[in-house]
Amino acid sequence: MDNKPSILIVDDESFYLDLLLSLLLPLYKVSVAKNGDQAIKRANAKHPPLLILLDVIMPGMDGYQVCEKLKLAPSTSDIPIVFLTGKSEVDDEIRGLELGAVDYISKPISPPILLARVKNHLALAQQHIALEGLVMERTEQIEKTKDAVTYSMGALAEARDNETSNHLKRTQQYVRILAEKLNQHESFHGHLNAKTVDMITSAAPLHDIGKIDLPDRILCKPSKFSEEEKLEMNKHTLYGRTALEKAESDIGHIPYLKIAKEITYCHHERWDGSGYPEGLKEGEIPLAARLMAVADVYDALISKRHYRRAFSHEEAVTYIENNSGAHFDPLLVEIFKHTHEEFNAIANRYTDSNPG
Repeated sequence: MDNKPSILIVDDESFYLDLLLSLLLPLYKVSVAKNGDQAIKRANAKHPPLLILLDVIMPGMDGYQVCEKLKLAPSTSDIPIVFLTGKSEVDDEIRGLELGAVDYISKPISPPILLARVKNHLALAQQHIALEGLVMERTEQIEKTKDAVTYSMGALAEARDNETSNHLKRTQQYVRILAEKLNQHESFHGHLNAKTVDMITSAAPLHDIGKIDLPDRILCKPSKFSEEEKLEMNKHTLYGRTALEKAESDIGHIPYLKIAKEITYCHHERWDGSGYPEGLKEGEIPLAARLMAVADVYDALISKRHYRRAFSHEEAVTYIENNSGAHFDPLLVEIFKHTHEEFNAIANRYTDSNPG
């Protein structure tokens, strides 16, 4: 396997191509483009170059235009570009650097200077890649730690409510299914993305964290609640939001905590405005909470309670479909209709008698 650093040379002059190849081929893996279109295509290859040596004066698209296109594209924006040109005016250099080039080497080319600068820029590029890899690894570790802490906090609340941790596993996966499908829906282009889907999924186990502050006489009651007890039970949404606001006051406003608060406080709101705690309706209800509502109700229906039997999957599906536009966002119900078998598979995998 060739582990040499890769360089793309973009030049339409045979003389300079031959010179550059003779200097660089013994040390590096080199590819060549003779015009702007070829340069952009090769820069977007499966294995892109670590460095681009780019001539300015070329037929068709000139080097400045090529540089600008490469820097605007997310897939090539980080590739360092060194201009090679006979233009040596200060304004020419400034223009190239303003477009995002890292260096400017004038023709005629001095081989020792070229080799030294190529070596230095490749070393910087490799350091940048290594640093990005380290940052990604650390970020992944932080995300895993955050998810573990989030899940543990949610599990503490569920344990007080005589729930199993599988309720958290199930509802979290239901939410991801709905959110991922919604992300593909044309009406949500620009309003939802993969990162937001991950944050909603990660925050889902916190939906009932406020139950930690409820008294045992409420949480452990084996029968239906009185109206007074129901009002007290409903306060878990407020308690949960308050707990997350305290965390936010310590670490600042971050998107993850905003989503977590929306889920915790609003997942019992209803599309028609008859829910609690605010009586929000339709689009007033945060999207994350609307997703959580479908997931939480489905799981509650198929779970046995002291005061009723568990619904079958089919009965739960019928209930959710019948409450489209009343309890639930109609668009999410439509998505649920096409994904409910996946819900059923998750429910069967993570039954309360199976530790998962």
